[in-house]
Amino acid sequence: MRIIPAIDIIGGKCVRLSKGDYSTAKTYSEDPLEMAKSFEDHGVTHLHLVDLDGAKSKHIVNYKVLEKLATKTKLQIDFGGGLKSDQDLKIAFESGAKQITGGSIAVTSKETFLSWLHTYGSDKIILGADAIEEKIAISGWLETSREPLIPFVSQYIKDGVSHVICTDISKDGMLEGPSIALYKKMLAAVPGLQLIASGGVAQLEDLPALAAVGCEGVIVGKAIYEHKITLKQIASYILNPQAYAH
Repeated sequence: MRIIPAIDIIGGKCVRLSKGDYSTAKTYSEDPLEMAKSFEDHGVTHLHLVDLDGAKSKHIVNYKVLEKLATKTKLQIDFGGGLKSDQDLKIAFESGAKQITGGSIAVTSKETFLSWLHTYGSDKIILGADAIEEKIAISGWLETSREPLIPFVSQYIKDGVSHVICTDISKDGMLEGPSIALYKKMLAAVPGLQLIASGGVAQLEDLPALAAVGCEGVIVGKAIYEHKITLKQIASYILNPQAYAH
């Protein structure tokens, strides 16, 4: 299971929100590059970079941060937040993203999302399926759609998606543990799903628990910034996950 630290950007700074609420933004670093390099120094190979300004304004904003991290580290960066047009996507890939995550667009303009999938391939386009009470949320989680989570994911897997990031918004940034039961349910219901868990990771023990239910990756954010999980522990887990297995 891949360990994927998250860097969320507002105004070029590294922040975290609680439950997606912009009014709870807390700045953890003025310099995202320094943060990314410290991840890389501890054996991390992948990064989840979220343009929160972009998510709010519905077009890519912080692509210069993406470009800086992509050129100054070897991290494989998955970039999301506000990607709504072919032009946004072009800017993201030209700025160094290895993958992009499409969330709201997959609800509001399925045709656009599917055209990206067919143009770039399923290894480049990740479906962002973020949910409140198993209903998909959009627009930087500021709105809830009527789309039920599991049928939504299931249909996109049939359409050719392979990787899905699922955040249970009620857990995000709360440091109360991830939605293990929800991920178990999703993996049982949707064959072929490569599931990346996101939201709620609070301690090192959450990582083997997510691996045990079959998650392909896990995004870790606030737990790192609040020192609930140290980068040393993450380095040790990456080197020998078996030592932590349930």
